[in-house]
Amino acid sequence: MRRTDRSRGVACALLLVAVGVAALTGCQGPAGEAGRAGASAGSVTPSGYRATFLGTGECSSRGRAFREVSCVSEKAAARVLSRHEGLQGDGPACPPRTDFVLHISESRPAFDEDGDGSVPRGFACMRNLEEPHPGDPGKGGGPRTVVGDCLYTARKGQVKETPCDGSGEMAAQYTVVAAVRRRAQCPPATQLYVRLGGDKAVGCARRV
Repeated sequence: MRRTDRSRGVACALLLVAVGVAALTGCQGPAGEAGRAGASAGSVTPSGYRATFLGTGECSSRGRAFREVSCVSEKAAARVLSRHEGLQGDGPACPPRTDFVLHISESRPAFDEDGDGSVPRGFACMRNLEEPHPGDPGKGGGPRTVVGDCLYTARKGQVKETPCDGSGEMAAQYTVVAAVRRRAQCPPATQLYVRLGGDKAVGCARRV
């Protein structure tokens, strides 16, 4: 008989509370460093639904502790869009519609009945199963800035996302209209260039 979650190792996860910060790549001065705000999400227990803890396509619960659960469970709150080992800064960018990022710390439990309870350090790009979806274009959140997002100048060399519908604390000053590989490929009306990450790392923005 397979043992329940209580007999398996525990891995810690940190929830990255994305504030949609983008570094300027020109037009408004030197590039700024993207800022992040982190908060502890408690401990996460591998459930053993698959070989990889919170692998791509799997689901997690929500609350003080993030746990891997079946996606058909009433406790399921978010799905893994992509899962990578190592630090987020060293890995690939999350998919554009990622709502938040879970950082998973390494865990090697002292006791594991089948010897496969080791959880490597990594990060999971998550999307909520239901609204809200802060990672969607124009919603003012998510770990990535994407085409359709609105921005305001937070300080010299740095812009942040804000909802395009005016529901945020800060009014939108720019909107990202295109993502390209090089600044020279931006539309002629571009007034601001931002770093987006990914293959098309340059965002072309204009005033709203």
